[in-house]
Amino acid sequence: MIKDYLEVENAEGMPEMADSALALEFLMSIKTGVRNAATALSETATPDLREAFRVQLEAGLALHEEVSNFMIKKGWLHPYNLQDQYKMDLKSIEGALRLERWTCSLEILPA
Repeated sequence: MIKDYLEVENAEGMPEMADSALALEFLMSIKTGVRNAATALSETATPDLREAFRVQLEAGLALHEEVSNFMIKKGWLHPYNLQDQYKMDLKSIEGALRLERWTCSLEILPA
């Protein structure tokens, strides 16, 4: 029997896992933007461009703090407790593996 994780009885924890995964992906994108802005700032000689990159860097750092604090409040990020973060990471991995097994077990039906 194939379990459909879109059905309520099979989707326990799935919405929160999706939310936390999207938040983590967003946080990683913010980090990339901060890194790129810092690199651009350090390699730009024009004062106007340096100021624009500085503003972008500061905005990125503020957004990173906001998203990190949100994730900490929701219990999705534990930057000060590595054991809790490790447990949460294992739980995420187990969820991803469950989804993979579910996806691999689907049969392709003829059209």
